[in-house]
Amino acid sequence: MRSDHRPLAVFDLDGTLADTGHRQHYLEGRRRDWNGFFSAAVDDPPLPEGVRLVLSSAKECEVRYLTGRPERCRRDTVAWLAVQGLPEGRLYMRRSDDRRPARHTKLEILKRLGREYVVRMLVDDDELVCVAAEQAGFTVVRARWMRVSPALEDAQEREGRT
Repeated sequence: MRSDHRPLAVFDLDGTLADTGHRQHYLEGRRRDWNGFFSAAVDDPPLPEGVRLVLSSAKECEVRYLTGRPERCRRDTVAWLAVQGLPEGRLYMRRSDDRRPARHTKLEILKRLGREYVVRMLVDDDELVCVAAEQAGFTVVRARWMRVSPALEDAQEREGRT
């Protein structure tokens, strides 16, 4: 583990820093429109509670972003982070063909980070991700400042898309 680095503060995006409420309708019904859901992410308003936490964390920690968004959304996601004035930090995304639940994909990345850095905290809104991270020994801050639709919760767990 590297001791010459500041500790990491790892932040989820959707539901933690980005308000996805305006695009959750794409996931309702039998046929989910994932392209529409992810394309609309550029218009996500920031979540003030998450923004305050990432800005304050950046004073003592190196910020990293860990999202269930697919790699094909990288350009739009990086642009969104910059427009919001959020701290620079490496962005970890799922492979576009990876459909595993976020509790698996995110924990895999967290463990890899934890072998090289001190991870001070993970901030995420997905309860299953939070539980898995805590069970693995990570400190977790639950982002409970946005209401998530049942369709999005189901999609996160069963379809492994975000």
